[in-house]
Amino acid sequence: MTTSGSGVVTAVLGPTNTGKTYLAMDRMLGHATGMIGFPLRLLARENYDRVVRAKGAGAVALITGEEKIIPAAPRYYICTVESMPVDRDVAFLAVDEIQLAADVDRGHVFTDRLLHARGRIETMFLGAETIRPLIRKLVPGVQFVTRPRFSKLVYTGPKKLTRLPRRSAVVAFSVSEVYGIAELIRRHRGGAAVVMGALSPRTRNAQVSLYQNGDVDYMVATDAIGMGLNMDVDHVAFASTSKFDGHAPRALVATEMAQIAGRAGRHMNDGTFGVTADVPGIDPDIIARVESHEFPPLNALFWRNTDLRFTSVDALRSSLRIMPPMRGLTRPPPSEDQLILDAMLKDTAVYERARDPARIRMLWEVAQVPDFRKLKAEQHARLMIQVYTHLTENDEVLPEDWVAAQVARIDRTDGDIHALMDRIAATRVWTYISHRNAWLADALGWQERTRQIEDRLSDALHEKLTQQFVDRRTAHLVKRLRGDDVLDAAIADDGLVEVDGHRLGHLEGLRFRPDRTGLRTADRAVVNAAAAALRPVLALRTAAIVAAGDDAFSLDDQARLVWRNEAIAVLEPGSERLKPSIQILCDERLESTDRIRIETRLRVWLVAHIGAVLRPLVTATDVPTTAAVTASVRGIVFQLAENTGAVPRAAVEPQLMALSTPERETLARLGIRFGVDYVFMPALMKAAPIRLRGQLWIAAHRASADLTPALPPPGRVTFPAAPGTPESFMTGCGYRAIAGTAYRLDMLERFAAVARRLAREKVKVLPPVHLSLLGVSAEGAVPVLQALGFKAKVDETGLAFTPRRDRMAQRTRKGFAPPPVVTVRDDSPFAKLRALIPS
Repeated sequence: MTTSGSGVVTAVLGPTNTGKTYLAMDRMLGHATGMIGFPLRLLARENYDRVVRAKGAGAVALITGEEKIIPAAPRYYICTVESMPVDRDVAFLAVDEIQLAADVDRGHVFTDRLLHARGRIETMFLGAETIRPLIRKLVPGVQFVTRPRFSKLVYTGPKKLTRLPRRSAVVAFSVSEVYGIAELIRRHRGGAAVVMGALSPRTRNAQVSLYQNGDVDYMVATDAIGMGLNMDVDHVAFASTSKFDGHAPRALVATEMAQIAGRAGRHMNDGTFGVTADVPGIDPDIIARVESHEFPPLNALFWRNTDLRFTSVDALRSSLRIMPPMRGLTRPPPSEDQLILDAMLKDTAVYERARDPARIRMLWEVAQVPDFRKLKAEQHARLMIQVYTHLTENDEVLPEDWVAAQVARIDRTDGDIHALMDRIAATRVWTYISHRNAWLADALGWQERTRQIEDRLSDALHEKLTQQFVDRRTAHLVKRLRGDDVLDAAIADDGLVEVDGHRLGHLEGLRFRPDRTGLRTADRAVVNAAAAALRPVLALRTAAIVAAGDDAFSLDDQARLVWRNEAIAVLEPGSERLKPSIQILCDERLESTDRIRIETRLRVWLVAHIGAVLRPLVTATDVPTTAAVTASVRGIVFQLAENTGAVPRAAVEPQLMALSTPERETLARLGIRFGVDYVFMPALMKAAPIRLRGQLWIAAHRASADLTPALPPPGRVTFPAAPGTPESFMTGCGYRAIAGTAYRLDMLERFAAVARRLAREKVKVLPPVHLSLLGVSAEGAVPVLQALGFKAKVDETGLAFTPRRDRMAQRTRKGFAPPPVVTVRDDSPFAKLRALIPS
């Protein structure tokens, strides 16, 4: 590279979206050799790939602080500005974003390239109009080319985040703001890509691809979006108009706002910019400047001496503090590498080692290792002190085991977004170090390893960001809905419904259960997509249900009709307890004619099922009226039917008292028994009838019952009664709840009959074996006897009980003799059994 004034020097100036970079790349490729410096590693890599496609990999070198791809004889060098090899002789040379010479942190590097870097035939500086006066002053003979913006940029005012147009980028200036906005957009619009300066180039490119490919329509970014990212953005919304610049919070200046807003509108498409609804409006003067691309010129560029002296540490420090040689240049405050140098020299051992020019030069090179982790100078210096110490030992290379231990600590892909970002930043430090070939015995090996680690971490970070801020299903469906094509749905054997591999919900029997997101647009897409595929499937299911045999159907614990392990209908109150109505469980996708066919088939099955399981009760209700089957008989049968086979005796006592002997005999022949407390049908006290009786009760009370009671366990004489279980449910199932325990009515009546018989026979000892009828101990029998009308207690002699006076009078009226007091002695041969019988 020549540093003289030979060749043509051109400054191509203009706002964003003027094709400056495209022009420079085209000019470079028209020369035999060339070099271009970009402000970002991301931009360098993007344009390297472009030149490789045009000229082949053997003709192009990529040189950045963290990546070097240098073939044997490259003709073109694509670099970051800091990494441009200034000793190369090339025909063409260009520097992009030259106005960054006014940046307080990196400006001195751009200024050095502006003053000294030249191509042998042509030199081109690309940047904003604001630097024109200073270039004219500092670069004699320069030619200027003004590039107008291809599209207009218009301010549109504030908009709510949830009302932003598609293809919008929202700009915030803190990580917490970025995350909060991205989450809000995910909930309302399906998701957003996230772009921040702290992301690695690989992660940033992957997030940008999400946006560019249309997987999401929104991007949330920091001011990193303002440079190096060419995207199809139509609108830029500022979520803040101030930022922390590393020193203090301050308002954005017009040029910064223009750089960011300029991302809106690419090539010939106009763009807009504005603010979010909770941000005060932008100053009208700034709006006017951004729209017209007219800004005050820069006052000065930052300059730092590059002719450093390494004779001593003090000489190095002094040479870094030399004042600029001409007007228009200004010395920046101490930059990061100077702060790191000063922090390292506070270590006595480091200071002692830096005694000769070679060691001092090495110290300066180590201090220039970038702090990608963005720590304080003292913290980064601690690692650099270790690096410098190893490099000034006998071997003058970094020990392999030490480097391996340092790298191994960050070679992990677990943790949250922040942990991954921190590890990527740490990896970039080691990637930079690995490209100092003299510092490592196996530099190429470590370059490859750190690159692989950064790639793994970057992919993991991209996946984490996407998982957190993109609802892939919603974003995909919203994208597909914008087209005219029909969404194709697939239904798995288990009922899972998917569209293009995205889960939508389940087809349960005849109903579709969508997986709701709360996003109206996406939920509507789910419904529409499912409807396209479910109608033919439901038609096939209808045919299968209509053709199915009786063994294909059953009733579950909630009185729902089940087919193929899925509820397809529910029993609801009907005209009679034994004739419930059937409500098909379906939605609007099932045709009305198919609904009627299904209901007809299920009605046939249900009538047959009730007739088979509750045959004695159904038979009794169907007996025709005769001389023996009188209206009184039919009245009692009707009450039994409406209570599924059992009714408290008190409810029908007047009818029973009025029955004649033939009528009692008729009821007995129908299988109806008159107990002391209940009238019931013993034949319905088996497991299957009890289950169906409970299901019919649930159906009859579906609209009024707060909770659906649990059906009695099959084959149990007693079971714990759940608190709050309705008494009518217990009776309808054939049980009675006493003191928290449900007793089957037939066994309860048998127990009562035994007690009455023993009382009539004046038996003084009640053998405990009779307690086994209910599976209770003497203590457990006390509340049962009390509920049956006895006074009972357990004392030192055993269980003593006697009928209450009111019950004695009642039973006397019914023809019962009052029983004597009966005692169960503790010294009875059956006493030991009592301890074995659960209460």
